[in-house]
Amino acid sequence: MPSDTHVHVTRLLDLRGEVCPYTFVKSKLAIEELALGEVLEVLLDNREGADNVPRSFQDHGQEVLSREQLGAREWRVRVRKTRED
Repeated sequence: MPSDTHVHVTRLLDLRGEVCPYTFVKSKLAIEELALGEVLEVLLDNREGADNVPRSFQDHGQEVLSREQLGAREWRVRVRKTRED
């Protein structure tokens, strides 16, 4: 999935220091607070979370805009809310 630098991010969620399954649980709670069409950006510092968070969002019908590795142990995931749960 390509990086989209022109996306307006509605909310930033910094989950560095968190581990699975808390990374997805906290991400899911955060996106539930957004309106349809808004974008959540999640910062992660472990590979498992960086792999599982976007996959779980896709499985729940949300639009994953990008998953970027920013450094040796840091990732950014951007997700657009496309459905209510």
